[in-house]
Amino acid sequence: MPTEHHLLPYADRPGGKRIDLGNRRGQSLLEFSFAMPLLLLVITGMVSFGIILHNYLVLTNGVNAGAQLLSMSRGQTTDPCATASAAVENAAPGLTTASITFSYVIDGTSYSGTSCTSGAASMIQGASAEVKATYPCAYMIYGMATTCSLASQTTEIIQ
Repeated sequence: MPTEHHLLPYADRPGGKRIDLGNRRGQSLLEFSFAMPLLLLVITGMVSFGIILHNYLVLTNGVNAGAQLLSMSRGQTTDPCATASAAVENAAPGLTTASITFSYVIDGTSYSGTSCTSGAASMIQGASAEVKATYPCAYMIYGMATTCSLASQTTEIIQ
């Protein structure tokens, strides 16, 4: 039986019933059940954003490697875009290579895809070579999905 100091006086309670303030065993569980969904939402959002940021950094690193190789491949390859695409794909092992979309600008001429055999003639020393790659992403939190696209671009001087 609870002691008298745990009970509210009759005048302080609606309905005039005794309320036991000493039994609070379920209060922590109730507060936790209110806070947990919000905490899970924040944590899964951070994890999902972290995965997207990782993919962006991997894509950027791959595009940098591809642009460097493209700028140094003058006179060494008949398809400079294929060489750069392979370099990007090798430098970005965590990404699905079939999902990466490439575009190139070699000395002012634009190419899309992973091949540009006519681009070898545009490889003039001192001209610019640009590599751009895009990669799809999805930001998912508890069934709410938002699609996005990661893009990275690097321009180098042809050596």
